[in-house]
Amino acid sequence: MTKGRTRAEKMDLNHLQLHVRNLDHAQRFYESHFGFREHMRHADILFLRNTSGFELALRPERKRSSFPEWFHFGFRLASARAVRKLHSRMTTEGVRVCDVEDDENYVTFRCKDPDGYCIEIYWC
Repeated sequence: MTKGRTRAEKMDLNHLQLHVRNLDHAQRFYESHFGFREHMRHADILFLRNTSGFELALRPERKRSSFPEWFHFGFRLASARAVRKLHSRMTTEGVRVCDVEDDENYVTFRCKDPDGYCIEIYWC
């Protein structure tokens, strides 16, 4: 170890808070498409958790915060097939889907959740 430097502890990003207009719609969307399940409620915040332990905190808010056009968050799936399957299902169910890219080593698409947040689903 270099003098003056400390060894970094392992850290994992483990949650994201989103402000949503309709808590029930947001909950159904993330449970249906991304495998989240209700974990707990604290005051007016609903915490959803996936099988990896990542928590999505949904907080009711009439107006969604504005983000730059490039802002998004993503989910990496285990295979190209899994991305294509979810894309097909979301399209069939009327989810707003855009930016589809399907190459040999990279398959991705972006969609919008009920509050307009941009989500990337990909495999590489």
